[in-house]
Formats: sequence, structure tokens, C-alpha cells
Amino acid sequence: MSNMENIQTLSGLSSDSFQAEIDGKQTNLYVMRNKLGAELSVCNYGAKIVSLMVPGKNGKLTDVVTGHQNINDYILSEEPYFGAICGRYGNRIAKGSFSIDGKTYQLAINNGPNSLHGGIKGFNAVVWDCRQTDGQTVELNYVSADGEEGFPGKLNVTVTYHLSDENEVVISYKAFTDKATVLNLTNHSYFNLSGAGNPSIGDHILTINAEYYLPTDETAIPYGPKEPVAGTPMDFRNPCEVGKRINEPFQQLVYGKGYDHTYILNKGKNENELSFCARCTSPQTGITMEVYTTQPGVQLYTGNWMTGNFVGKNGQRYPERSALCLETQHFPDSPNKPEYPTTLLRPGELFESKTVYKFL
Repeated sequence: MSNMENIQTLSGLSSDSFQAEIDGKQTNLYVMRNKLGAELSVCNYGAKIVSLMVPGKNGKLTDVVTGHQNINDYILSEEPYFGAICGRYGNRIAKGSFSIDGKTYQLAINNGPNSLHGGIKGFNAVVWDCRQTDGQTVELNYVSADGEEGFPGKLNVTVTYHLSDENEVVISYKAFTDKATVLNLTNHSYFNLSGAGNPSIGDHILTINAEYYLPTDETAIPYGPKEPVAGTPMDFRNPCEVGKRINEPFQQLVYGKGYDHTYILNKGKNENELSFCARCTSPQTGITMEVYTTQPGVQLYTGNWMTGNFVGKNGQRYPERSALCLETQHFPDSPNKPEYPTTLLRPGELFESKTVYKFL
């Protein structure tokens, strides 16, 4: 075991509980704090955000992400994507199959008939190399071997988490490859702004900066064409309670047991600009989260498949719809939909993206 110093987090975690050897590599919990008293804890197993303490309306710090108390619970979790970086391809690829330059690649099928979040052992289940560059920043690196989970190319990925003094969690991604491959990286934090363990996000007020979304079939693969949100329960252009329309007999909500859809973000002339994506507020704590991203889309997922079967941090359970995800990303099944923004990365190219979760 490691001789690393044990750190007690404001969220009630002990870094000792996150130290293990997995695949011959050491895991640990890295803790960042800013001058406003906020605290971000990250584990290098899956590059996961484990806890995030931000101040509410009375200044009281609240942990706004779901998670586990120790490394073993993460390894065995029925929610393997809590707080994780998903890759090599976040979200779904239809039938786990795609072609590059006339060659077809087959991935594992791990979500109905499709491949989800990189396959059986995606980036959420590997140990990243990590170094804490200062008290508010960690840099994580993972080299995915050519052929890993069926993907072509040796891919080098760096993810940086920075907790700014403006209560922003800034996530920066970089990647390069030695062979043409497909790539879709996202962070899969589950948020409850009333506090992780609160039983519902139905009262959260949500705005998404999108005129269009991607309707899907019953296996959550987009048909292809976008559809306007106007006149449907998918419309979050104006602030609306998450739970207000979630149980309407609208076919898209029936398929997903709630929201689990990609929204096409409104972008200016520069498609890669860091622009406003979404805003979410808990009326209970007064905590507001704003999301900004360079990515073209965001997946809204309302925790429809959460069960409450297990105990998470501090004895909490996480029942159905007790958290929501705003996963900034490219679109599902893009490798099979040439009309979508490309997820192809070729040798000599550098993939870069940035997402900011700002807490007010």
C-alpha cells in the first residue's frame, strides 16, 4: 500500500479509502480547494469526480455529486460511470460497429444491441496517471493501446481538472493518436444541487441553450435528423422544472423512462467557441450551476435507471431520478452518421475541448 498522507475531505471522505493497486497501478484521492472554501475531490481510477463541495445560499457547503465512500465500492458499483471520464467513445455506437477508410471495426455490445461509453472496460474503469500540479489543479493522463476495446490507434489522452477561485470546475481535454480513430470524451458526473442523497431532481429549474435535439429509437440511438424542441416536453429554452413534463406520454420520454437525449447547442459562427450550454438551480439550496462548453452537444440524463439499491457516500442512497447529468460531448453514433460533426481523429491532429461547470 501507499505511504501517501491521509487527507480528510470536507465531504466526509478519507483519502486512505481510495488507495489500492489496480492493474499494477496505484490509485489515490486528490483534493483541491479554492479561496472561497469550495472543494473538489478526484480519484485517478476512471478520472472520477468523487465529491464537489460548493456553498449554498446560507454559505453552507453542499456536496452536489453522487459517489462512493471508497475505491472498492467504485470497482463494484452498479453505477460505473459516477463522475467518470467516458471514452474512448462516450455515449452509444449503434451495434458497436463503424468503419474508417473502408475498414470495419467491431466493439463489444454492452448496452442493449449497442456499445456504450467505450465498451466493457472503458476509460471509467482504468487507472490514469495523475499529478497534482498545484492546490487547485490535477492533470490525468491515459494511453489507450491500439486495439483496446476494439478501437484502432494508440490514443494518448490528457484530462485536466481545475477548481478556480470563481467556483468553476474547468475540465480540459487533449488527445492525439498514431492511427485514425474515433473519439468522444465526456465527464459523467451525476448532480443534485440540493445535495447528493436528496431523493429527487424534479424541482430543479433547468435551461438548455438548444433549439434542437436528437430523437432516438427505443435503444437510444438517434435516427439521424434533428427535431425542434418547440412544442414538446423536450423544450428547455426557458427555465422549467425538470420533473414538470418528465412523465408525459411523449414517445421519446417513454423510450428513456425520462430524459436521456442529446441537445444540439446553439453556437455562433465559431463552432469551437466556449459558449453557454445550460443552467440549473435547486430552489432548496439556491445553488445554481452554469455549464459552458466548446462541444457541439450535451446529453441530458435524469438518472432514470438509478435504483437506490446501494449505499453511497455518507450512508446516502440514490433512488431513481435523484441526480441529473449534463454530459458535454459530440453526438451519439456519429461514426455512422456522416452528417453529424465528425468524431474522427487522425494522426497529426490534436483533439482539444473544454467544459466549465460554474457554481453561483
